[in-house]
Amino acid sequence: MKKKLRIQDDLYNYVNGETLKKLKIPADRPNAGGFAELNEQVETTLRGDFKRFAAGEASTDIPEMAEAIKLYKMVLDVDKRNADGIKPILPYLEKILALKNFDDLNKAAEELSDCGVDLPFSFGVAPDMKDATVHSLALTGPNIILPDTAYYAEGNPAGPALLGVYATMATKLLKSTPLSAEQAAKFVEDTLAFDRLISKSVKSQLEWSNYVNNYNPTPFDEVCRMLAPFDFKALITSLFGKTPEEVVVYDPRAIKEFGQYFNAETFELYVHWAYVTTLVSGAKFLSSRLRSTSNLYRRTLMGIKKDPVIEKQAYQLAAGVFAEPVGVYYGRKYFGEEAKKDVVELVKKIIDTYKLRMKDNAFLDEKTKEKAVAKLSTIVIKMGYPDGVDERYALMKVDENASLLDNVLRLHAIATRREYEDLFKKVDRTKWVIPGHMVNAAYNPSSNDITFPAAILQAPFYSLTQTVSENLGGIGAVIGHEISHAFDNNGAHFDENGNIFNWWKDEDYARFEELTKRMVKQFDGIELYGGKVSGELIVSENIADNGGMAVTLAIMRTLKEKDYRSYFTNWAKIWCMKAKPQYLQMLLANDVHAPAVLRANMQPRNFPEWYEAFGVTSSDKMYLPEDERIVIW
Repeated sequence: MKKKLRIQDDLYNYVNGETLKKLKIPADRPNAGGFAELNEQVETTLRGDFKRFAAGEASTDIPEMAEAIKLYKMVLDVDKRNADGIKPILPYLEKILALKNFDDLNKAAEELSDCGVDLPFSFGVAPDMKDATVHSLALTGPNIILPDTAYYAEGNPAGPALLGVYATMATKLLKSTPLSAEQAAKFVEDTLAFDRLISKSVKSQLEWSNYVNNYNPTPFDEVCRMLAPFDFKALITSLFGKTPEEVVVYDPRAIKEFGQYFNAETFELYVHWAYVTTLVSGAKFLSSRLRSTSNLYRRTLMGIKKDPVIEKQAYQLAAGVFAEPVGVYYGRKYFGEEAKKDVVELVKKIIDTYKLRMKDNAFLDEKTKEKAVAKLSTIVIKMGYPDGVDERYALMKVDENASLLDNVLRLHAIATRREYEDLFKKVDRTKWVIPGHMVNAAYNPSSNDITFPAAILQAPFYSLTQTVSENLGGIGAVIGHEISHAFDNNGAHFDENGNIFNWWKDEDYARFEELTKRMVKQFDGIELYGGKVSGELIVSENIADNGGMAVTLAIMRTLKEKDYRSYFTNWAKIWCMKAKPQYLQMLLANDVHAPAVLRANMQPRNFPEWYEAFGVTSSDKMYLPEDERIVIW
């Protein structure tokens, strides 16, 4: 007989066991429970509103929502999309096939970029890491097909299997184009060949997880030399009106090795790769059959059985393209001012408690403590949703006489061009990085702000009807988590103004690094889902979880009425997740967050309250010897 599960041995499954048994993963999703369940609730609510808007049964005073509804209705017009079939994307594919040499590509680069065709590199505009008041031009290598470079390693069976699925998908899509069967086979073969070349140069997810290493300012002329024979100067001059003195190269190896994967010998590979990748991404906005085929790889990667129903597809596209208007609408209608006020007060209390903990910190010098407190004092709180909609959305008009694909590409080009205009402007720190209807939260090191969208401020994370202990174990710990990102292995390199600046004494940072290494070791190598956890990949998020728990437990100690059992129970509840094996394996390999079961079970072991609340002893599985426990902040 199976022994009865004890909370002292497995907090996550003790709290969530019955829920996990009952949870059913929707056929169109890779997971259920926790974040996913709340996201589904928000989506269901908004889908109902969109349906009423489309039918003329309801209205809103947010003008940009009218364009979102137009796009929504275009997706629902399946008959028109099915009748159009492959036709809307053919002009874009023909532009790619017209590329015979570097001169052709250089002349067409701006137009291709506007049309969503991938160039042999990627670029964008972002706040400069050394001076967050201004923008910089950021440059990376091109995207690879598989989730991470590790999938391309010899002996990794997942890589060839997934590439096989991608090839099957691409081949099916190409049957609808004017290409012959022989040409289609050649295009798929060349796409995979070019992808293999790229994979040897671009960063791995582990490398990307070290955010500060992205900052590699390089003279513009030097970048132009590395990207030759592509005429980078002509493209940037045309797009921005003038050229910057420097480019921040986020992926330096890929740019230095640019000539190894993009040259005269590989030019045809690139053209065929661009043709196939454009077809795969664009097919999502064509007929039902082509859309379903284009999702074959994604469904396989995540273990999803089928695509969402058409109403979901329509909502998801409209809410993605018009994210901020939808988020503002959701926040205004469904996020109460009482809840907003309550959570803002909680954030302020957590920040104040964090300051006290910094002042009492055992390994920081007094001057380092002062800088840390200054950073905490200047954190900007973005709660619920923005006051208004970003002006770029006023430019985004849906043309009801054009195809869905044409609209999506044109709207994307308008938004992107608007972002390009920011390059030589001051940074607007009032902008939000997450819309109000998204179930998530964030810390932005470049602006030293924390964002908590309205959608996450619901049970089990937060509720006015939950106890203070439950809310501290839910949204409180999440708030503390985001604040802690200001002092994780990435955020620690930024000052209170959002600039990369070394405000540490050398010996202080050395001690912090030792604690970081211990956090890596605490998780590293744990066997799960057929693989092993990389403690290094997930260390920044684990530091944040650790800090979030430390500061909220400190608040718990000050309460007259406190319930540590409720605190830890709700902590475990927010990480509840049931998922397809494929999805779990993908997260294990690529996600910078620890697997849900470890987020619930590992951090409590570092704190005495866990042991006191449930009488955990050395004979229990969730016991950790005192000399192995870690509390960084």
